[in-house]
Amino acid sequence: MVDVIVRPEGVRAHVGVIGGSGLYDPGIVENAREVRVSTPYGNPSDFIIVGEVSGVSVAFLPRHGRGHRYPPHAINYRANMWALKSLGVKWVISVSAVGSLREDYRPGDFVVPDQFIDMTKSRQYTFYDGPITVHVSMADPFCDDLRYRIIDVTRELGYTVHDSGTYVCIEGPRFSTRAESRVWKDVFKADIIGMTLVPEVNLACEAQLCYATLAMITDYDVWAERPVTAEEVEKVMTQNVERAKKILFNLIPRLDGNPEPGRCSCCRALSYAVV
Repeated sequence: MVDVIVRPEGVRAHVGVIGGSGLYDPGIVENAREVRVSTPYGNPSDFIIVGEVSGVSVAFLPRHGRGHRYPPHAINYRANMWALKSLGVKWVISVSAVGSLREDYRPGDFVVPDQFIDMTKSRQYTFYDGPITVHVSMADPFCDDLRYRIIDVTRELGYTVHDSGTYVCIEGPRFSTRAESRVWKDVFKADIIGMTLVPEVNLACEAQLCYATLAMITDYDVWAERPVTAEEVEKVMTQNVERAKKILFNLIPRLDGNPEPGRCSCCRALSYAVV
């Protein structure tokens, strides 16, 4: 039985993990407690599991809620990121299932993207709705320090990982048409496609959190002339989830400190952003 803490005063975590499709419980957290966090933006997707991995404090939040209750366009991203920040989280590892827009980025591979293109339409993109206005720089949207650490661990475990890539984020919950998929691939030159990166990455920047994505390729998008099915995605995803857990188990103990100076701009995201 996991204790549920309604008022999380004194409950702290250094590393946050946001679990994507298929990853609803990391299964690696010791001394786990479920924490219910209230935010100015409503409730997060689920209770947050707080505990330790090899002595490092961790907060795990399933992005879609356990049981996959929230589709991509209906996730309360602001509440999720606010809740992690309120627990003291500094590092945020986002685990996401994605489709591939390249032949050499194969189902079963991992990608740690370094850029994104936003094609979402109706989400809440900022904590700053006024009277304070903030224009954060997203030129380098991910924390390079965290990206490099994820890549190193994934390679050490012998898994195929691509150390860069452009993630095009679409609104969902439907998959792309063939025409759209060709645009993402041939015109935008994107490498992977998903539905949940935005506005998560925007909000992490505003919160000055060190954020990076571990993307799990589940399928080729429909540019490959083969319709994407939920069954196909589920099969590959199940195989990748166990590997993602091993990556997290080996990565989290390396995040006990703070980012290296010069390898991260996340900590200073608001320095020149407030108008």
